[in-house]
Amino acid sequence: MVISLPPVPAPVVPAGQMARQAQPVLGLPCGLELRPWRLSDAGALLAASRDPAIRQWNRLLVETTDQARRRIETMHERWRAELSAMWAIARPDGEALGLIGWGDIDLTGGSAEIVYWILPAARGGGVVVEATERLTRWALNDLGLHRLRLCHSVANPASCRVAAKAGYALEGTMRSALLHADGWHDEHLHALVRGDV
Repeated sequence: MVISLPPVPAPVVPAGQMARQAQPVLGLPCGLELRPWRLSDAGALLAASRDPAIRQWNRLLVETTDQARRRIETMHERWRAELSAMWAIARPDGEALGLIGWGDIDLTGGSAEIVYWILPAARGGGVVVEATERLTRWALNDLGLHRLRLCHSVANPASCRVAAKAGYALEGTMRSALLHADGWHDEHLHALVRGDV
C-alpha cells in the first residue's frame, strides 16, 4: 500500500526577504517615527533600564553605556539574521522615547511576537497603540507574515488595553509563562491574523 502525503507547503515568507532590505523608517500619525536604533540612543536604553515600570515588565535590560551600545549592535545583527526587528519610537529631532518591534520572527511559519516599552515622558497619549498598529501593517503587508502575537503578564492591564485597541484578540491565558523579577507570571495571549484587519 502506498500512502500519499500532502505536499509540504512552501515557506510563508522566503528566507532572505527581510535581510536584503534596509530596515525602514515608518511615520506615525502623532508625528513621531519608528526608526532603526542608533548607537547614540544608548542613553534611552539606560533610562529604560532604570525606570521601575519598564524594569517590572521587561527583561534584557542594560546597566552601562557599553552594554547599551552592544545591545543596539545586536538589534542590527538580529535584523540581518531575520530573527527580530526592533525600532526606536523617536521624535523627529531623533530623541528615542521607546522601543517597539518583532521578536521571535519565524519567516517559514509566518509569525512573530510584538514587544514594546515607552519612557514616562511619552506615556498616556496612545503612542504605543499607534506604533503597534503601524508595525502590524508592516508585518502583514511588507514582510508578509500571517499570525502576530502580543503577550503580557495578566498583572499588566496597560498592555492589555494596547492589545485591545490595536485589534489583537484575547485568545487565552498561558499559565506561569514568563519569569519576571518577582517570580513566574501567567500571561495573556493576544493575536491577530491576516484577514482580521
